[in-house]
Amino acid sequence: MRQFSTDVIIRNFQKEDFPLLGELYQAVTAKENATFWWVGEEANWCNVYCAFENGKMIAKGQVSIINTIPPGRSEENKHSIYVNLKTLPERDDDAELLEKVYQHLLQRALQLKETLPATYQTMLCVGNDSSETKNNRFFTQMGYKHLNSLYQMKRDLLEPIPVLTLDEGFDFSYWKMESSGEEKDYLNVEATIWPDAPLGHERLSEYKSKALWTSMVIRYNNTIAAGLMAWREEEDGVIEDVFVQDHWRKRGFAKFLLAQALEYLKSHELKSAYLIVETTNISALSLYKSVGFKVDKEEIRYYTEWK
Repeated sequence: MRQFSTDVIIRNFQKEDFPLLGELYQAVTAKENATFWWVGEEANWCNVYCAFENGKMIAKGQVSIINTIPPGRSEENKHSIYVNLKTLPERDDDAELLEKVYQHLLQRALQLKETLPATYQTMLCVGNDSSETKNNRFFTQMGYKHLNSLYQMKRDLLEPIPVLTLDEGFDFSYWKMESSGEEKDYLNVEATIWPDAPLGHERLSEYKSKALWTSMVIRYNNTIAAGLMAWREEEDGVIEDVFVQDHWRKRGFAKFLLAQALEYLKSHELKSAYLIVETTNISALSLYKSVGFKVDKEEIRYYTEWK
């Protein structure tokens, strides 16, 4: 094990650190599919910790609330807070460095936990590409257990997109959710689909800030039957939060919405789109493959619980 240097400084990210952050980012992502979170706006920097040695950023950790369970849900559901921790590639095996940064993340995660409704327990989680074996091993050695695995599926937008139609009586529309009431309506429906991992207002606001963001819904008599969201992330399109309410399943609504989203992203001159799906969700995998998506890479997620 490498001896931890007393010259290593760990502190919150600051504006002047951007050049060093860029160097760390380039080094980490030189390995294909590495999961590296960007630091976001200044308000988020209290959740970002960096390690410096001899004037160089050698590690960066970050923590974020991902799922907040709204009141009234089953007490079996749990909030989730995620961490992301990366070092320079040559320090991947530096368990002491990882541990030092992780302790800062853990303390910040505990502070964030106190802001969540106490009715529900909280899971502390991490997600990495399946190829990041050393980073995954660090977290499993810290006691983290396997939570789930997800595929990122990618779709070439230059390939033909199916033209589909809706059953009579159902209406398709783009929905910008311009009022807080509209956002609440969406989140209430969405939380019934994934009660253990609802989107929540904070993440919805984050998504709405993305370039080209839009939501698409199918309604029946003003009731939301199905929906999804789409936006641009760097050079790719993203499709997220695909759902159909139980009462209206088996009508091809998800496939129709996916085709609409692909056309929307293609109309903005994007060349590809991707989405995320659990590796065990056979029906969703079949659906996405039916509109041209192919498995691109796999993410493995781990968790630990606070009592």
